[in-house]
Amino acid sequence: MVFNDLERCSPKLKLGENETADPAQVTPERAAEKGDKRLDPSSPDAQAELARRHKAAATTVLGLLVATVLLSVVAFLSRPYLNQQPYNPPLDAAIRILVLLFGLGAVFWRRTKFATMRLQDIVGLAGISGLLKTLERTTLQLALLAAAIAVTGFVTTLITGNDLYTYWTGAVAIVVFVYCYPTKSSWFRALRRFTTANPDNPVQP
Repeated sequence: MVFNDLERCSPKLKLGENETADPAQVTPERAAEKGDKRLDPSSPDAQAELARRHKAAATTVLGLLVATVLLSVVAFLSRPYLNQQPYNPPLDAAIRILVLLFGLGAVFWRRTKFATMRLQDIVGLAGISGLLKTLERTTLQLALLAAAIAVTGFVTTLITGNDLYTYWTGAVAIVVFVYCYPTKSSWFRALRRFTTANPDNPVQP
């Protein structure tokens, strides 16, 4: 009777007649061997979630990209109404440093969030849904950083009356948008890489 109580309280999962494993250590390889649909990238549910999350991320990135271009158009059309201020070296240096930090921060953030070990841990704990959520969330965060760069330039244009701030910050923002734009094929390759037993080639989401 004591043995039965201990068996019921055990934190392990029965995987077979003589096999047990800790739930936190269920790897993609073992889940694939057991036929876990949660880790099957070709399943209809996984494909539907992939399409849904990719569409949401791609639409957001494109929308913010269009908004960045529109800011440049607004700045160009507003030139007759802008009050040109004398050149302010401290403000100019601060804006350049801030844009540089945003740009390098986007690169660092993407490399950190898409690190191989981190994505493997996410798949092991949350499966395909968790991986796709991470890809979508990180893409949106990068897009917001790019939008922040464009907004910074536009606000500086309103303050100084110099429309060039909007143009060059908008160009930097577009580079970041292109850098973080998600392609469906790369997301699917990431799914296959992190949910198969023997991933061969590294795939950058």
